[in-house]
Amino acid sequence: MQPAPEGREADMDRTRLVATGALLIAMLCACRPGSAALPTDDQTSPQQAPELNVPSATAPMAPPTAAATPTACSVSELFPLSKPGPHFASNTSFSLVDETRNGREVRVTIWYPALRETDEQGHLRIRNAPPDTGSAPYPLILTDPNTGDLILQSHLATHGFAMAIVRFPDKYENWDYGVVDHPRDIAFALAQIATHPPEGLEGVVDADHAGVVGYSWGGFYSLALSGVRIDPASYIGWCDRAPGIQETLPDWYIEYACGLAQNWHEFEAHVGEVVSAQDDGLWEPITDDRIRAVMPMAPDGAWLYGERGLATANRPVFIIEGANDEQAFEAEYIFRHLGAPDRSMVSFVGKGHMMVMEPDIAARIRHFVTAFFGYHLQETQAYRDYFSQEFVSQFDDLSWH
Repeated sequence: MQPAPEGREADMDRTRLVATGALLIAMLCACRPGSAALPTDDQTSPQQAPELNVPSATAPMAPPTAAATPTACSVSELFPLSKPGPHFASNTSFSLVDETRNGREVRVTIWYPALRETDEQGHLRIRNAPPDTGSAPYPLILTDPNTGDLILQSHLATHGFAMAIVRFPDKYENWDYGVVDHPRDIAFALAQIATHPPEGLEGVVDADHAGVVGYSWGGFYSLALSGVRIDPASYIGWCDRAPGIQETLPDWYIEYACGLAQNWHEFEAHVGEVVSAQDDGLWEPITDDRIRAVMPMAPDGAWLYGERGLATANRPVFIIEGANDEQAFEAEYIFRHLGAPDRSMVSFVGKGHMMVMEPDIAARIRHFVTAFFGYHLQETQAYRDYFSQEFVSQFDDLSWH
């Protein structure tokens, strides 16, 4: 997270404006002649053939040895899962309406492994291509638009996942109603895909083995779906004390993080009793048993959940942060107090919140996302070595927690 005063969504919007240029810079790397920026779900340009030399469960590739910071041109060799996988990828989009929340509508884009087909002009079909059912069903990863469109793109689909980008009908700048609305949107999309698969993708998406990943606000939503529970007393108490510790916080931070505390009763009324039930003082978790693992990147939400609420996380969690992110202290607090029995965190040394603008950093993040969910959802045991302490400790610019 770690936005400028106007909010971290503004930072991610700026990222969107420069992302294409950054990806084009990556294409200049001579040791990766086959790489290219992938089209978004709104594009229909031809998709380049993915590279096929990736590790598999039957023929695991030993992790590389490196005792230094990788150069841009070495990332694909040192982080092999940063390269596209063996599948061709296509996408389709559709709308979902949640009648239980006043007809709230979310748009969903799903990337999935597909068959190579060309249109009448001889161009590869990127949208609505027939699915590749040879290895179906494919575990489902859910994410937010910034993470899906800017960082992951079609990458997970090339590695044998279905990835759903959930497009929310509204946007928030600070901690506001979206801290509950958007995780509920993601959970709703998962439930709908599980019970009413998109037309043409019946039997293709394995929604019973799902994961959630996100960066920045998306990291918040991923954390929210890990089983954590909001602790109103802890959050409001922290905001009451926050002005006394202003000197240790960014100037804009208290207003950003404590907006909900100032309108708590309205917030409770908005979410309703189903979520805000408080027999033990904690709100009900927003999650789904089908979610088997979550990956919050640059997350916040520490004070909203507090120690007790974070302790209720009950599935594997892998956190990524920039060590110089203005709010790295939140990611570290979250990591220390998570109750998840399987949890780990990797810090990018010397990097801030907008590190995802750097093509080599984005590529390494894709490697970790593929490895983490490949291990937990695809049960590819060899992938455990690619997000382990031993693997991370090889690199001077990564820190393992």
